[in-house]
Amino acid sequence: MKESIGREAQIVDCRESMGIGEGGGLAQRGTISESETFEVVAVAMSPSKRHITKPVCEITYGLREQGIRTSVLVLESGSGVPPESPYGGAPGGSMAGINEKEIFQVRRFKIALFHLGGITGHVVYKAKSFLRYADIPTIIVCEAPVDYEDFAKVGIITRLVRPPPGKVEVAGVIVDTITGVVRGVSCPRDKLNEIVIKVKYWLSKANSGEISLGGGSFGKDLHIPAE
Repeated sequence: MKESIGREAQIVDCRESMGIGEGGGLAQRGTISESETFEVVAVAMSPSKRHITKPVCEITYGLREQGIRTSVLVLESGSGVPPESPYGGAPGGSMAGINEKEIFQVRRFKIALFHLGGITGHVVYKAKSFLRYADIPTIIVCEAPVDYEDFAKVGIITRLVRPPPGKVEVAGVIVDTITGVVRGVSCPRDKLNEIVIKVKYWLSKANSGEISLGGGSFGKDLHIPAE
């Protein structure tokens, strides 16, 4: 098929169900569009009035234009407040989480890119909830001005900061962050370039075997090369 097209192409198995909104352009919650190879998965929160997936679409297009095979997973219960968060949500609001099927879907890839929101407390605890059993190198894209210490404080291993001994509570690891990406609006060109550069860098490290995670080891078998 690629030869008949006559140009660089990617094959995407797009969605498990019809889209929503005018023209069916917005992916429904609990769906995944898979690229032909399991390189990068962009994880979006569930679509709602507050959780718009628009930046994820632009990020995905930007990565695919650079030849990076990128799949998109829209979580079934990505909106709302994670159960462990000490920060209260809106009255009657939903609880964020990731189910077993989604964990297995994420773990098939080499790199995960999570698009989160604009409240630091929500971002760090959502990352903790999503990466508890998903042992994968992860890049966090969000609006909130988070740093590695924020994640380490809640038990997540990061590239530069580790939690205290015995306080590691997740299997995944955060290797990079991109902040200032606002949910529901177009992703600025400089931020899109930053995302592409960082995804390319860490994907090359994963392909060469320079970064690796042991299954279910809660970060014990993590190796990250010195820069």
